[in-house]
Formats: sequence, structure tokens, C-alpha cells
Amino acid sequence: MASELEHYIKSYFGVVEATELQQIVALFKPTTIQKGDYFLKSGHLSTKLSFVQSGLMRIYVSAPEKEITQWISSKGYFVVDLASFVFETPARWTIQALSDAELFTISREDYIHIEKWMPNWNRLEKLFLARCFTLLEDRIFSHLSMSAEERYEFFY
Repeated sequence: MASELEHYIKSYFGVVEATELQQIVALFKPTTIQKGDYFLKSGHLSTKLSFVQSGLMRIYVSAPEKEITQWISSKGYFVVDLASFVFETPARWTIQALSDAELFTISREDYIHIEKWMPNWNRLEKLFLARCFTLLEDRIFSHLSMSAEERYEFFY
């Protein structure tokens, strides 16, 4: 389990020294969420960031007469309302489990405290945010270039 979480952290944060990686991994707690349950509701503060170990998590917003899906997080991806998590503003997005899901979760408080004991945290966090932005760009490109069927097949 820890080695998979280490892999996720390396894929998002880049090169992390072994001792620092172990300290970061220790801050993530295995959690589960049942199908249909909410990880976060819009209007609330996002107080946790999770990597998906298994299952599917839907990030969406309710608009008049419809819901708009922004992202579906699957294994190896993170799930968070990033703006709410970083800036402590009310979440714009609702996050709900589409299936039973197993997550690795870190609290915002623990996430913020990493910089106090990890000298190169600012550089690693910059890589993390760049990775998030890159994934968003890829997601936009897939919506522009793939058919609905191709996007569906991407998840399976």
C-alpha cells in the first residue's frame, strides 16, 4: 500500500528524498467512502486532499436544471477542490463517490505543516501545482478532441 502511495506522490511532486517521502506518506491515512456518499459539498471548505486508490469520484457543480461534471477521479489521481483547499474559500465543486472508493487522505492542516520540516517543500509544491494544471490541460484537450464514447472508454 505505501509503495503505491509513494508512487503517486512521486508522480505529482517529482523527486523526493527517501526520508522525506516516508514522512509525507505517514501523513496520509487510508480512508474509504461508500458509493453515493459525499467527499465534499459545494459551499463547504475543502479540508482534505486524497489520492484515489480504487473507485471513482465525481467532481461536479449543480447548475439550473442540470449538473456539470468537471472531472472524474480514478485510481492514481487526486481528488480535491484545489481553490478551496489552498485559499480556504468555500468549495465551488461537489465531490461524490460514483462507486465504493479507497483513498489516501491528508488533512489541510498536515499538508500545510510539511513546509515547516521540509526545506524544499516550496519547490515540490510548485511541481505538484504544475502537474495539476497539466492534467487540467489534458482534460480540456480530451473534451475538445474525443467523442463521448472515447472519453467513456478512457475510464475502462
